[in-house]
Amino acid sequence: MTIILKTEKEIAIMRRAGHILAAALEEVKKNVRPGVTTRELDEIAERELRRRGTTPSFKGYQGFPASLCASVNEEIVHGIPGGRVLKEGDIISLDIGNILEGFQADMAVTVGVGEISPAATRLLSATQASLVAGIAQARAGGHLGDIGAVVEEYAQSRGYGVVRDYTGHGIGRDMHEDPQIPNFGRRGKGPELKKGMTLAIEPMLNLGTEKTRVAPDCWTVYTADGSLSAHFEHTVAITDGEPEILTVIEG
Repeated sequence: MTIILKTEKEIAIMRRAGHILAAALEEVKKNVRPGVTTRELDEIAERELRRRGTTPSFKGYQGFPASLCASVNEEIVHGIPGGRVLKEGDIISLDIGNILEGFQADMAVTVGVGEISPAATRLLSATQASLVAGIAQARAGGHLGDIGAVVEEYAQSRGYGVVRDYTGHGIGRDMHEDPQIPNFGRRGKGPELKKGMTLAIEPMLNLGTEKTRVAPDCWTVYTADGSLSAHFEHTVAITDGEPEILTVIEG
């Protein structure tokens, strides 16, 4: 495992990429409503990234055909945008990445389409809260297992399945760098966290089982039991003090 520590200059570039990414994703979120297609959301994502001077990092990555991963309801991650029309009560994970001056940022949110069920609302809230809990552990001197441990503890205490087949990851010049960041683990285990590490932390929680299956398109990942899934992600830099979330709107 080779963990690449970033310089202050490199983190500054990733911070700018993250600000742009968050602003672009906000525009995508504004357009989530009944009647819109996932392809239309992808077109908005690409337009907003490019007009802000960055390159979509997903498009063409290992053959992925779009700038946005749009995963609806029982789809966990890697949903390919297309002609699917969103309807009232759906939930959709919007996962997006960009490249600026050779460095990358990555983030995801799950949002409701119109009015959603109480169970879906609780799932979204818990998944986002588990991300916040995980990020709080991203501190120099801690260990990688601390992040996954708190995500798993939070999710399981509320009865949700924690996806184990897909993980967060280091990020920088490449979309996926070491280390992998599971959403489960043991406190005090794994590599020591150090200043300059940049991590994409991304809990994925299911209403039902943790088990997954992959669609015939070889990309879209579903819950094995057809239950709803939610996904939230931020790119984070480890500092001398509090972790810094890079994928936020500037200001």
